[in-house]
Amino acid sequence: MLLDILGITCGYGSHTVLQNATFQIKKQDFVGIIGPNGSGKSTLLRAISRVLRPIKGTVLLKERDLYQIPASEVAKTISFVPQEQGLDFPFTVQDVVMMGRIPHLRRFQKETDKDQMIVKKAMELTDLISLAGRPVNQLSGGEKQRVLIARALAQEPSILLLDEPTSYLDLNYQLEIMEILVRLHQQQGITIIMVLHDINLASQYCDSLLVLKEGRIYAAGTPQQILTADFIKEVYGCEVQVEWRTLNGRPFIVLNKFRPVISRQTLDRKAHIIAGGGMAIELYHLLTDQGWELSTGVINRGDSDWQEAQRLGITVVEADPFCAISRAQADRNQDLMSQAEYVILAAIPFGSGNILNLEAVLHQAQQGRKIIVVKKNDISELDYTGGAATELYNKLLSCEVTVVDSDTQVLRVLQGGK
Repeated sequence: MLLDILGITCGYGSHTVLQNATFQIKKQDFVGIIGPNGSGKSTLLRAISRVLRPIKGTVLLKERDLYQIPASEVAKTISFVPQEQGLDFPFTVQDVVMMGRIPHLRRFQKETDKDQMIVKKAMELTDLISLAGRPVNQLSGGEKQRVLIARALAQEPSILLLDEPTSYLDLNYQLEIMEILVRLHQQQGITIIMVLHDINLASQYCDSLLVLKEGRIYAAGTPQQILTADFIKEVYGCEVQVEWRTLNGRPFIVLNKFRPVISRQTLDRKAHIIAGGGMAIELYHLLTDQGWELSTGVINRGDSDWQEAQRLGITVVEADPFCAISRAQADRNQDLMSQAEYVILAAIPFGSGNILNLEAVLHQAQQGRKIIVVKKNDISELDYTGGAATELYNKLLSCEVTVVDSDTQVLRVLQGGK
């Protein structure tokens, strides 16, 4: 067996996120890890990648304890593509991909012709040859994601781990990345394990799925076996329609196909939702169904929350794709918050691009506005700013805010406030 995960429990500090997870990965598997936000998907991937040591349990790589193998040796077998890109420096594409050769080089050793050949092949597999001399900080989001994958391939891994590789990408880039991964799996024989937020992408591209719920493995099997309407309701708590649209026999999930149209003019009440990454879709529906007038922002165009807000006719403060929030956009966001009866902070991750959203919520809380914080995860799991977001978040919680742990509790708070 290539990977044996045996009863691992993982967490951050005193907070346990993943409990007693056991499963196996065979050579050339193509596995998608799915589940609701906060269910432990990324934590599981970190444990497999030797980043987060389990509190208990064992991860075996080819029958050896992963955490007893030197990191440099593991890096020759397992490559990890993180969710956060972190490519804001002016190195060229080729330079970044060459970084993947570090596990194979001795200290101060220069790259050899063999290293150059392997890097070239990695760029060819990811369609980057024409961009080899371009600074990475001038690339689009989809191109940067291809660079990260190429860097991982330069390690010559037999296992490729990816944490939501299609997040925040436009649809065409999502499909491009998934097609590259399929090609690597089929032509190079690489075992692929990835966390995916989009169930339909997981269904269409992955051979098997691992489903997490509330920190435990809830189910495992092929998309055809487990993706039923009843199962989605059990795991995600929402009504869906499952259709079979393609010749490959993979199920396709349709959200709210027969959802009744409910007038949103029944209440003269406004709420503003800080959203992003699909974290506010359920909130949008819960509140619009109850007649609330919503605004939301700041969200990048093409984001799944942006798409759903557009579909529902919600006022959106938007930023360009893959761009940080500008001061003008942040000011517009503040204006809409000031007009709202409640400001709701969804359980979104924070990076350098959207930390102004968190600053805005803190400012509104300090001004005495009614704030609801949806806290599904520990902030340490959502902070990609090196601690700046954690500091702001903790300041926010020290204000007179209402903290809930689910979207439905938000609705209860709002109804109780009538």
